[in-house]
Amino acid sequence: MKFHAEKVTLPGAVLAVAWVVVDELYRMHVEATTYLESVRGRHCSVNTQRVYASRVSLYLTWCDERGLDWSSPGFENLLRFRDWLISEPLPPRGKQPPGHHRFRLDGSGDAVLGTMTEFLCFGVRHGWTTAELAMTLSRPKHLKFLAPGQSAGEGGQFREIQARTLKLKGDDPGIEFFTAEQVDLMIRLARNARDRFLIVLMRATGMRIGETLGLRREDLHLLPDSRALDCFHSGPHIHVRRREDNANNALAKSRKGRVIPVESEVIDFYRDYQWEREQVPQAAACDMVFVNLFRAPLGRAMSYPNAKQLFDRLAKWAEIIARPHMMRHTAATEWLEAGVPDDVVSDLLGHLSPQSLRPYKHVKDRRKREAVERVAAARR
Repeated sequence: MKFHAEKVTLPGAVLAVAWVVVDELYRMHVEATTYLESVRGRHCSVNTQRVYASRVSLYLTWCDERGLDWSSPGFENLLRFRDWLISEPLPPRGKQPPGHHRFRLDGSGDAVLGTMTEFLCFGVRHGWTTAELAMTLSRPKHLKFLAPGQSAGEGGQFREIQARTLKLKGDDPGIEFFTAEQVDLMIRLARNARDRFLIVLMRATGMRIGETLGLRREDLHLLPDSRALDCFHSGPHIHVRRREDNANNALAKSRKGRVIPVESEVIDFYRDYQWEREQVPQAAACDMVFVNLFRAPLGRAMSYPNAKQLFDRLAKWAEIIARPHMMRHTAATEWLEAGVPDDVVSDLLGHLSPQSLRPYKHVKDRRKREAVERVAAARR
């Protein structure tokens, strides 16, 4: 029996969707769907819910195909599931040479294990799984170092945490970023002003794709002085706000809003997009910044799948790897390369903890080459 994630519309809600897990006969898996409801209750984005639903479905399918009870598989079988995640070839994607197989990276497999562990531990409080199983999935870990500003508590009580026992430890390549040449190429390859503006805006602001698609026209303060809008931030800027009623379900990750300054390049590309948008009468009534202009339903807020398809097309045309989140890493990398202090970059990205900036500190080959040559020159 195969399980898969399915999107549903919530009864009595306006344009609200959720994700559930169903089998081949579209019978709902009650426990998995209850867990996903708790994920939605944490105000996670719809895309996060979709990913979690897919991971849980993968685990349930693996158990069912082997005749295992998902709620009490035994730790040895969970170890087999861990190994299977990175040893089982993935379904072919597009035209694939004969004998060529794709495999799940350690990082992707570890994310599945993390969701599976949370799902099984969630089942303890509902009586689906046993406390003994949950105890095998975690172990106490003593933190030698704490994040800046974090208290160790009385007697060091906060230094003791529960760490997962099921992990995949491999080389983490990290999320890549675009070079300036690649960004320029994507801008040239984009087929319309809306797509060009989206690329330029994400590169200039470091916004997540959910934050970008969730922008409303009232969030764009592009005049030198915004006091007429009851806003006292100086210069052109953009407000990033978390809203849970966006028609396209786009959601800002952080509950704390922030302001990001922008320069004339962003304004110029927005002006071109506005002219293009005005040619579609159906878009006039929509308050969202990014809307459908070239496919039905015209004037409707642009969705995440639309943005993903855009980057997939650009990746194919430019013959590069291109994902929306790489734009955020590109912005952070360029700010850090320009000497912008870490605390300023963290604020621009909307990070609450300084530790969150660590994955964005990509060291370019040029800087590594310069470091080696500098030491070699000094030695000579």
